[in-house]
Amino acid sequence: MKGQPSGTCELCGRSPLATTVHHLVPREKGGALQPTALLCKACHRQIHAIYTNDDLVTLGLTTITALQRDPQIAAYLKWIAKQAPGSEPRLRKSQHVRGKR
Repeated sequence: MKGQPSGTCELCGRSPLATTVHHLVPREKGGALQPTALLCKACHRQIHAIYTNDDLVTLGLTTITALQRDPQIAAYLKWIAKQAPGSEPRLRKSQHVRGKR
C-alpha cells in the first residue's frame, strides 16, 4: 500500500519504509511497459537529482545492479545505509540536471 512503511527499497535495502515505483527505463524513453523497481523516496529522488532521463539510458543505468555500481550512486548508497529508514534527506539537483530542465 503506497505511503505505508512496509516495503524494502530495492536500491539501498533499507526497510521498513514507503516505496515508490521507479521505471528502470524512463517512460519517455519507451519504458512504460518495461521492468520497474520499488525504491524509497530518498533513493528515487537522488537518482533523478543526479541524472536526467537521457543520462540514465545513455549511461546504461537501467538496472538495479547498474545503478548500484555507478560511482555517484554507490557513494550515496554508502551514506544512506546509515540513515534511519524514515528519513528523507534534503538534496540538491546537480548543476547538470538543473541545466537540462
